Amino acid sequence: MSGTDHSEFDPFAEDAVPADDPAFACTDCLDPADAFALVANETRLSILQALWAADERPVAFSDLRRAVGVRDSAQFNYHLQQLEGHFVTKVDGGSRADGRGESGGAHHGDADGATGYDFKHAGEKVVRSVIAGSFNEHPTIEPFTVQGRCVDCNGQLEASYGEEHLAITCTACGHGHGEYQFPPGGLGDRSRVEIAEAFDQRVRHLHCLAADGVCPECSGRMETRVVEADADCCLGASTRVDHECSQCGHTLCSAPGLRLLDHSTVVNFHQERGVRLEERPYWTLPWCVSDEYTELVEREPARLAVRMPLDGDELRVTMTGDLDVLETGIVESAEENGM
Repeated sequence: MSGTDHSEFDPFAEDAVPADDPAFACTDCLDPADAFALVANETRLSILQALWAADERPVAFSDLRRAVGVRDSAQFNYHLQQLEGHFVTKVDGGSRADGRGESGGAHHGDADGATGYDFKHAGEKVVRSVIAGSFNEHPTIEPFTVQGRCVDCNGQLEASYGEEHLAITCTACGHGHGEYQFPPGGLGDRSRVEIAEAFDQRVRHLHCLAADGVCPECSGRMETRVVEADADCCLGASTRVDHECSQCGHTLCSAPGLRLLDHSTVVNFHQERGVRLEERPYWTLPWCVSDEYTELVEREPARLAVRMPLDGDELRVTMTGDLDVLETGIVESAEENGM
């Protein structure tokens, strides 16, 4: 034991660990090019897919080899060893080689201390990317009409798909109502109405993570900043927020109001006036797609004010530049008219 004075040591004190001290230090990291090379092999990719398809995990060596269809045990073992430690882990009697204890998750079945192989997170991500179609599918779909009218000209809105992005635009004036990533797998086995619904839910989820400081792509730290610019934006907005990951560089832009879709005061304000926000696509709510309802009231530090008019009343929300809500207030129609 060290000479630490236990009577003075507080493990929960804010200065117990420096705030800028990185919790992660990579001692056995794989070069990205080497990582791609490892899975750029038909047998190794088949191993990952066989793990995914297994009814229970971990999967015994012999069962995994049989599922992949490789007769030569030594050759199969070579490919499996190339994946182990980076994409798969060996489970020995319920104890994982990566130190995580027993495998978790509804798809796993190692409660009896089975020995075999299971996924590491990177392996699951590879298979999920294949299933999503990001590696091997390039589908096309004709533009289709979606619910709502343009916030600029009241024209008809339509959804169009290309380069794994789905965009909502006005057919009359071309004004954008958002363009965001939507993997090819999201188009499968869905009607056009269901595709639009899935896109709406995905956008809400992605921006919720980003506003909370978590990159939806790599879970790295997401930085949020208020932007005033006439540069091209999928919303055609000059006052917006940009989210950028400091780790992988992934970016998202949005109107500040998009952050408020699940805020209790906002939800209640609309529900009391007959509008259920969970049933309304984000692009049908003007304060989610237009900067007309957003004002940058202060720059240092940034303060934003978002207006939500409905049935003669108006909810006003003040937010920080990081999209935290500072205060809310309702201006009813009688107050607005000075009555």
